[in-house]
Amino acid sequence: MFELNEFILKKAKELGFGDVVILTYETNRRQVRFANNEITVAKHWHERKVELFVELEKRIAGTTITELSEENIERTLKMLLGNMKGMSPKEDYYGIAEGPFEYKDIPETFDKAIVELDEPNEYVERAINAALEQGAKRVAGVLYTDHDKVYLTTSNGIEAFDEGTGIEISVRAFIGDLESGHGTNSVRVLKKFDPESAGRKAGEIASLAKNPEQGPEGRFDVVFDPLAFANLLGYMSFMTSAYAVEAGFSPFVNKLGQKVANEVVIIKDVGNLPNGYGSRKFDDEGVPTRKTTIIENGTFKTFLLNTSLARKYKTETTANAGLIMPRAWNIVLEPGEYSREELFGEVKRGIYITNVWYTRFQNYVTGDFSTIPRDGIFLIEDGNLKPIRNIRVSDNLLGILSRIEAMGRESFHIHWWEVRTPVTTPYVLVKDVGITRATK
Repeated sequence: MFELNEFILKKAKELGFGDVVILTYETNRRQVRFANNEITVAKHWHERKVELFVELEKRIAGTTITELSEENIERTLKMLLGNMKGMSPKEDYYGIAEGPFEYKDIPETFDKAIVELDEPNEYVERAINAALEQGAKRVAGVLYTDHDKVYLTTSNGIEAFDEGTGIEISVRAFIGDLESGHGTNSVRVLKKFDPESAGRKAGEIASLAKNPEQGPEGRFDVVFDPLAFANLLGYMSFMTSAYAVEAGFSPFVNKLGQKVANEVVIIKDVGNLPNGYGSRKFDDEGVPTRKTTIIENGTFKTFLLNTSLARKYKTETTANAGLIMPRAWNIVLEPGEYSREELFGEVKRGIYITNVWYTRFQNYVTGDFSTIPRDGIFLIEDGNLKPIRNIRVSDNLLGILSRIEAMGRESFHIHWWEVRTPVTTPYVLVKDVGITRATK
């Protein structure tokens, strides 16, 4: 694959391009879907693709190439060249990283056992059985295994390779039409995979959610399950990118050095997190990934940066380069000091939200958003859980961060289709959250 990268780089330079970044991916993915307590679909994909970034006299562009013949590659480069000549220069573009760099292996990101796993069905069966044992009637979901290789070549002489694996499962358990629960488990090494925990949690929540009643409206103290709070932190991670700020999609504009959250809040992006589902040795420019503190004791410390944006703002890259915009690898909310029971004990009358979806921002700059709780939702009254339904969270992202009251001491690594940027978070108690009635 490096020979392919070198061919692309040679042709790009012959055509007159300046900065060039070539990321070639080789992916093997297996999917096992299940419904009504049975496996229904098994698929396997093998994919090779090139993600390409090019610069021409401060004009920048990117594309993905999936047909990797030399003819198609040359045709694509010439098409890019023709299109870019009609573009306006990006005057605040300041180049890509310059190597060389040394790379360290990240623990627990590659496991030969996942590569050689012939039959993942037993893990699905274990998850289903765990949900049924908790009282679920029907269980559905999906399991994925991944084996990925990435080859990086740049016009600044950087060449790097990384190989990783992963296995994850998403489980939903059902009692009736209105009672459901959701659990996930995502790891990079097989020995840490725990499909039973996902099934057990889904079954527990579904069993607790029997016969839900219409939920109340107003402002309530809310305990967010890790699955739910990871959704909000995933959106926040995008908004901490300097690109999102410049594009007008972030409430963190002009917030550097300012308090944006309760002082108990510490949020980091950790690109080299052991067993992190988003971990990789290097960013898209070849800079070794690392830990970056975004919010420290409630104060906003830095945006996520690539080399060009870092040079623009006269600082250093945070090793978060994507081909076009900086992005997070693994968002980590540092845990607190409470057990789960102690956290719920802090709430005399409030709401427990286990999962959310359809998160939408009415105003990205102010951070106003709404999201719809799904699966089990519960009114908390003096330590007891009463099932409710049909509510919506209507609040503000910075408001949520500022009203975090307490956090559990156990963290959970969350990654599924609603949380594309992996997030590690505990249970979180937020005071005075806006709750409205969901419209059908």
